[in-house]
Amino acid sequence: MDASVVQLALPIPNLLAKTTMVFVSDGDSEGVIRQCLSDLSVPNPEFATGGVDGAIAALTKRASPRLLIVDIQGTDDPVPHIRELANVCDPQTGVIVIGDVNDIRVYRGLKEVGVVEYYYKPLVRSLVLQTCQDILTGATTKVQSRDGKLILVVSIRGGSGGTMIATSTARYLAEAHNRRVGLVDLDMQFGDSALQLDATPTHALKEALDHPERVDELFLDRAIIQVGARLGLLAGLEPLAGFSPPNEAAVMSLLSHLLRRNRYVFVDIPSSVAPGLLHLLHLPGTVVLVSSASLACARDVARWRNEIGRNSAELTMVHVLNKSGANDGLSDEEFVRAVGVKPDIKIPFSREIGAAALLGVRGLEKCAPFQKGLAPLYRQLSGEEEVVIASKAWHWFRQ
Repeated sequence: MDASVVQLALPIPNLLAKTTMVFVSDGDSEGVIRQCLSDLSVPNPEFATGGVDGAIAALTKRASPRLLIVDIQGTDDPVPHIRELANVCDPQTGVIVIGDVNDIRVYRGLKEVGVVEYYYKPLVRSLVLQTCQDILTGATTKVQSRDGKLILVVSIRGGSGGTMIATSTARYLAEAHNRRVGLVDLDMQFGDSALQLDATPTHALKEALDHPERVDELFLDRAIIQVGARLGLLAGLEPLAGFSPPNEAAVMSLLSHLLRRNRYVFVDIPSSVAPGLLHLLHLPGTVVLVSSASLACARDVARWRNEIGRNSAELTMVHVLNKSGANDGLSDEEFVRAVGVKPDIKIPFSREIGAAALLGVRGLEKCAPFQKGLAPLYRQLSGEEEVVIASKAWHWFRQ
């Protein structure tokens, strides 16, 4: 081993065991990578064939590693494949891509997707070794460029259905698209997210917001309520006495941690809390306004649209009109006239949806009118032209 390699070959702590996966197609590259991981004392790295498609198939069924090395040799138009891979990886996964394409456009495309580095074959051992070490030790900051997407769901008024929209969409992305999703319910006295998801609320969210300096990866590992393999929930049910709205700086600090752990982070924001989070509501992401068709909701939708402003490349606002056609609300024409613009998505009022909502998310999963109404939001957030059927829970889209 030459001196330059010795300087780079720092021991990796045991906590990094089983955190490396390699999908490579040729023996020479495999040999170089094996030697690099051996020099870094990485125990039991997993090697497999299949290239980027094999990596996508594997990571839709299991947790993502800390370091992932993928071979794109023989892959036509590799950037879309790596983008699909990024969607099934956890954001904190560091991805190294290797291949036989020497094209600056491919390199730039891969970097834009969030790849830490692309290496053209034959591999240079010292370069691969350095990048692997940077990823495994956290020295590289490039991994953070793949932070998750922020979705803020604002209930215009109590009973608008914001929690129903937030929990259903979060669960859909986690289950049907195998994305890692976080959900935070900021209504800590009356929130229904845990109830909708058949989970037990805890005091961890209040502790995180009262003491943001205590929040780290270990805290979140213990605090997050797992709802299935890919959906994590932070929700509380605090005493009615002593209510105080969440501190915006503490909320944003918590979200910065969650966005590094998840592909999507949903925040369920009740109408009483939203005015205290105006800076948060202007951060890059998607703001989903959920309202009924009442006159008061029409007035407040117009006010929130004016507050948030027009859509931009970084911030998108979506208005979901829930219970469209209900007897106690405005007609669609009257509502549009009051707001000044049509809603982006309409969910019809129906007894079937009302009965399904009583059973929580699992009931709504089987409710065709509700799922059909919410399908445009699913498509927009997932980036799919058509909703992907990945579970029997959404079988009605086949019809």
